Amino acid sequence: MLLYLPENGRSVPFRRQTLYCSGSSICFHSSSVFCNLSTGTPPNRKKPDLYLFRRSGGTYDCARSDVSLAPAFVAHKPIFMACVPRPSLQAGNRSTFGIITMQFSKSNKLANVCYDIRGPVLKHAKRLEEEGHRILKLNIGNPAPFGFEAPDEILQDVIRNLPTAQGYSDSKGLFSARKAVMQYYQQKQVEGVGIEDIYLGNGVSELIVMSMQALLNNGDEVLVPAPDYPLWTAAVALSGGNPVHYLCDEQANWWPDLEDIKAKITPNTKAMVIINPNNPTGAVYSREVLLGMLELARQHNLVVFSDEIYDKILYDDAVHICTASLAPDLLCLTFNGLSKSYRVAGFRSGWIAISGPKHNAQSYIEGIDILANMRLCANVPSQHAIQTALGGYQSINDLILPPGRLLEQRNRTWELLNDIPGVSCVKPMGALYAFPRIDPKVCPILNDEKFVLDLLLSEKLLVVQGTAFNWPYPDHFRVVTLPRVDELEQAIGRIGNFLKGYRQ
Repeated sequence: MLLYLPENGRSVPFRRQTLYCSGSSICFHSSSVFCNLSTGTPPNRKKPDLYLFRRSGGTYDCARSDVSLAPAFVAHKPIFMACVPRPSLQAGNRSTFGIITMQFSKSNKLANVCYDIRGPVLKHAKRLEEEGHRILKLNIGNPAPFGFEAPDEILQDVIRNLPTAQGYSDSKGLFSARKAVMQYYQQKQVEGVGIEDIYLGNGVSELIVMSMQALLNNGDEVLVPAPDYPLWTAAVALSGGNPVHYLCDEQANWWPDLEDIKAKITPNTKAMVIINPNNPTGAVYSREVLLGMLELARQHNLVVFSDEIYDKILYDDAVHICTASLAPDLLCLTFNGLSKSYRVAGFRSGWIAISGPKHNAQSYIEGIDILANMRLCANVPSQHAIQTALGGYQSINDLILPPGRLLEQRNRTWELLNDIPGVSCVKPMGALYAFPRIDPKVCPILNDEKFVLDLLLSEKLLVVQGTAFNWPYPDHFRVVTLPRVDELEQAIGRIGNFLKGYRQ
């Protein structure tokens, strides 16, 4: 419906009017509208405004009654909102001057979806920065702000291809980039992967959500590690599934507890997520652990999702084994990308490789195709980085082998955390994180989100609470090992000083 309201002696459609908010109510920017709603007729129309108002269910008494309230409200700031006449009121809506102000709520599908790495505590950190405080951030695995630069050959290749990267690509991605990914997995002895089995995405994050949405029906269960990268849990919930968390054993190098996995498999279980190397613990799984997990997947006909984004960031004698190489008989989706190993997180360049008996999954693959087509394609300029990255000099080795910066920072982080009374940390063997434990006998913490917020407010230091990674107890937190050693020493020193007198 269109209400015509007077403005400077002429009539204009209602949708052009500026509305103002005062508390929970609204009013128009022109007081003459109230008279117009009651009795007026626009000079260029034959029918009064109330004719249109009544056609949509409004009444003269309703409009006149609401007009009488006008002097009680004072306008403060302009807003834009959808308004309809007031034939009836619905729960959650508010009415003023014969107009319903619709109250919009988030979808129920988001009820169990959260991503606390960028949650409420980060908002407090941003507020402190706006007030002029310098926040030392150990909360997110973003290499660039810590001085890690992308290899020059990757940047040069992207720049050189920009003139031909202005249009869409195939929905699965550029042929050259997909071929490079295919060859990468052939080198890892993954059988039966062709170019058509490779999907490029705007980072692994987009592809995780796509792969879950294409597979899950309401009530389907997916086994996800605890702790996990929380997007996996969120993507399962967003897709209508139920994430079921299997425990990783801190006393056993943070490797998955096979007995716990076995106990949590039900007739509704549809898939298993493996994060190796693990975020947030830094664990790198042995061949025996992977074979045990895959045998459970085999026995229960589960799809395997293997997140291997940190496969090149390994320390000491750690060896990464591609999950799919151990299970040619299982449907396996392997996720990887350029963000971490090649330090181009902002490029949002990731991929899926589908291996195993694809003839048994044609409907599922068709679902992935549909979602890939709907988003048109991944970022085309950054796709040009993939072939150069995978086929070129692997500069990540300069950072993880002695005397590499990442290795040195991992070592110092681990040493400093274990020097804090009441804090213990399993040595990370991969990735960019440490996941220390706070002994509840030394420093009992009931709410770990409150702990990291208190740490932020007191020490201007930002970390992430363990429960944000779906760890069931409030006794862990995650730090990134990306800052330089002097910054790590300063930051972890602040944590130690803070814990000395901290109690909840």
